[in-house]
Amino acid sequence: MNRKAKTLLVLALVVVVGMAFRVSWNALRDVARAIGADDTAATLYPFVVDGLMALALVAALVLTDDARRFALRVLASYTLASLVLNYVHGLLPELHEHSVDWTRLADWDPANWALVLLATSLPVGSIYFGSDLVAKVLHQQPPVDHSDDKSTQTDVNQSIFDQGVPLVEQPEPTGDVVSSSADPVAPIGVRPQIAVAAESPRPRRATGRVAVAARSSRPVRTDVELLAEARSLTESWPVEKLTGEGIRKALRTSPAKARVVREALKAERERDAVAVAG
Repeated sequence: MNRKAKTLLVLALVVVVGMAFRVSWNALRDVARAIGADDTAATLYPFVVDGLMALALVAALVLTDDARRFALRVLASYTLASLVLNYVHGLLPELHEHSVDWTRLADWDPANWALVLLATSLPVGSIYFGSDLVAKVLHQQPPVDHSDDKSTQTDVNQSIFDQGVPLVEQPEPTGDVVSSSADPVAPIGVRPQIAVAAESPRPRRATGRVAVAARSSRPVRTDVELLAEARSLTESWPVEKLTGEGIRKALRTSPAKARVVREALKAERERDAVAVAG
């Protein structure tokens, strides 16, 4: 619906409500005159009842939660009271006579007392409920949007990996592993990398390259080179000293390669012993 159509709809609603108020105003004025109100009070009496209905409706559109429910209850109560008084006005033709200043609203005394109590209590209720509604509207706080705080807290609680910040890739262990006691360069820990990634203004894309400081300082040696170096280092070793751990420390290589070199050295010494004995 475009703006022009909405404007016409609102204007039509105002016209209908205005005409309905005029009809109700006639009935409520006669009822007020019947319970002893003077001309001025009787003229203002419909504004007290139907006017509070309009105020409660506007307050219900502004208020929220319990305050809104309170405004809707006030609106329903005064609507029902106005309906009852309009109904009584239709049942009593003598109320239509302008010369009548005082009359009964019902033939049965309890019903008459109840109707008089209802008609006389509505102005007092308008003062109380109207003031309360205005106070609630004035003290109404705008709703606080916690979506930004929640999203910020979620980002804080998320790990760096969940936020899409790439971590520096760790170097793959090479075949020639250097022992931790003799490695001059300590491996880069995960926590320092996370701290650097978190402090960086813009996350950097991982390139897959290993930093120069993280690379091994010793070139990768082949099995033949390891065996030749082991022959030179263990030439004076007895057979009992040819252990995997001893060879690993001497060559600074991995335990697996140290065992292979150990078996090769023992096999060579056995062949040499057999050759000498033959």
